[in-house]
Amino acid sequence: MRRVVLVCPGRGSYSRETRGVVRPGPSVAAADRFRAALGRPTPTEMDTAETYSSRLHVAGENASILTMAASLSDRDALSGVDVVAVVGNSMGWYTALCVAGALPLDDGLRLVETMGQYQAGNVIGGQLVYPLTDAEWRPDPEAAAAVAEVQASTPDLWWSIRLGNQAVLGGSEAAIASALRALPPRRVGERDAPFQLPLHSAFHTPLLAATSARARADLADLAWRAPEVPLVDGTGRLWRPRSADPAALASYTLGAQVVEPYGFVDGVRVALAEYAPDAVVLLGPGGNLGGAVAAAMIADGWKGVRCKADFLALQGREPFVVAMNRPEQRSLVT
Repeated sequence: MRRVVLVCPGRGSYSRETRGVVRPGPSVAAADRFRAALGRPTPTEMDTAETYSSRLHVAGENASILTMAASLSDRDALSGVDVVAVVGNSMGWYTALCVAGALPLDDGLRLVETMGQYQAGNVIGGQLVYPLTDAEWRPDPEAAAAVAEVQASTPDLWWSIRLGNQAVLGGSEAAIASALRALPPRRVGERDAPFQLPLHSAFHTPLLAATSARARADLADLAWRAPEVPLVDGTGRLWRPRSADPAALASYTLGAQVVEPYGFVDGVRVALAEYAPDAVVLLGPGGNLGGAVAAAMIADGWKGVRCKADFLALQGREPFVVAMNRPEQRSLVT
């Protein structure tokens, strides 16, 4: 049985290209009932809608529950694997809590729905993305220096998410506009960078302090418990079964996780070092996190991977990073 680390993606992973990832199953049925009871479009309805629209699919109040439902449907479909740890990226941390058993399903759905609904008509600041690696996916010192200089010299601009291969900065509208002008233009695949993420607030920055306070009040009755499977958070901290403090887990989730940078790359590196899995499985629409996982592997030379060519060679032998929204890889773990 393959030992795997599960990765739960953030809401930005759901896109026009990933539609069709919310598959029938017990968790999706629960999510559909939950949303229907609120009089809102269900994950299944949105995922199977005839047309894709920003208002329906990108807005935080919908994209969050869509992404979670896709990840949960993939978790339900896993077979022949031993889950040794769970890592989340940004909003995916909330899904990870549910997948690892730190929250019951109904409370996990409520957490995601509540945080998503806070964004309805209330986008606070914004986020931008900038690449930090060269063509071989190795760290690019010039790119890192440019980000550091712009972040330090721009008021109300902070690190938001540390992906490893990309910097995600968050800040006020003015700060984002300034940084978009100041950062040297670069090409990322078919996209020009830097670019701003549509309808995204400045998550994981001090601008979300009021959101954190509101969440602490609105979600004070969630049934927190120690996870059944080890969790790695956005600081690289391990939350272990039986020994994790549920109150501390709640405090981190609704406090520091909301207003401080989220280190996805740190979480992946810790999970790899601590549990030496046979594979990393990207749930839901999380295939776009493959580059970030590769960056974490390259940082430590994991399995001899020190550049893009090494990673692709490893994937060619037996995929170490398995994206469940890719049929040819999904079959390896279902």
